[in-house]
Amino acid sequence: MKQVLVTGGAGFIGSHLVAALLAENTWQVDILDNFDPFYDLAIKEENVATLEHPQCRLIRGDITDRELLNSELLNSELLDGLGDYDVIVHLAAKAGVRPSLADPVGYQHANVEGTQTLLEFAKTRNIKQFVFASSSSVYGVNPDVPWQEDDAVLRPISPYASTKVSGELLGHVYSHLYGIRFVALRFFTVYGPRQRPDLAIHKFARLMTAGKPISMYGDGTSRRDYTFVADTVRGIRAAMDFDGDLFSVINLGNNQTVSLTEMIAALEKALGIKANINREPNQPGDVPQTWADINRAKALLGYDPQTPFDKGLTIFADWFQAQSN
Repeated sequence: MKQVLVTGGAGFIGSHLVAALLAENTWQVDILDNFDPFYDLAIKEENVATLEHPQCRLIRGDITDRELLNSELLNSELLDGLGDYDVIVHLAAKAGVRPSLADPVGYQHANVEGTQTLLEFAKTRNIKQFVFASSSSVYGVNPDVPWQEDDAVLRPISPYASTKVSGELLGHVYSHLYGIRFVALRFFTVYGPRQRPDLAIHKFARLMTAGKPISMYGDGTSRRDYTFVADTVRGIRAAMDFDGDLFSVINLGNNQTVSLTEMIAALEKALGIKANINREPNQPGDVPQTWADINRAKALLGYDPQTPFDKGLTIFADWFQAQSN
């Protein structure tokens, strides 16, 4: 039985990953999540309720808590003498571009110090595989699309994005000094069932269903590389087994873009509801487009996203409407 520590495992992407690992029936999965009240805690509680399994254990705690990470809770008591973790999948973070503008110090503490604390934990415990959730936001206003991992100059324009750049650089240090294989996965606008309620698709669906207007920032031409959560999870799962270079940065996107106007139209169709749109100015920290080159993911991870945007949006809408009933 292999063992994995998934930080942020009660969240959107994390809960999908944990469910996929449990379905393999070869993993002991330990979730570390602090249940940050960034959004309604009942959502995370519902997520973990679906993960009840004899091979899954939940630790409520913070990734910056060194005492917790080094206590018996994460040592013999939790692991039952079966040995240490084969891999850490580090998904936990303070999320969101716009909220980071209001709390840059808090984002630095959680995302940078938290990542370093986990890397120290991996170093001390001789855990040699570390998968890190980075973000497309690290590319910032880079006009050269689709974005490639070897782009020499990253141009983050929000505190959140800068913390993800810092996390990648920390990974390089620990990889170089201590032989930890560090795989940084740059996620591109992940969507699907259980999506965080602050993200545009979920937020718009909630407002449209309630008969309330939605805010469209800018002229609607901003574009995102939307990636269905099941495709992202398959990429993470492949990264857990990756045995190539000790340090790798890999895009996990869909290699195609959808404009904000197109996304709203597709969501209207999926929900069967017409949106009432309020046009607002562009928001600080938002980038005009995201677009992933996924050739490296294909070559190194066998990554091949299977879900067209319309299909994924229909799956999301079915889940959302079932939750609302």
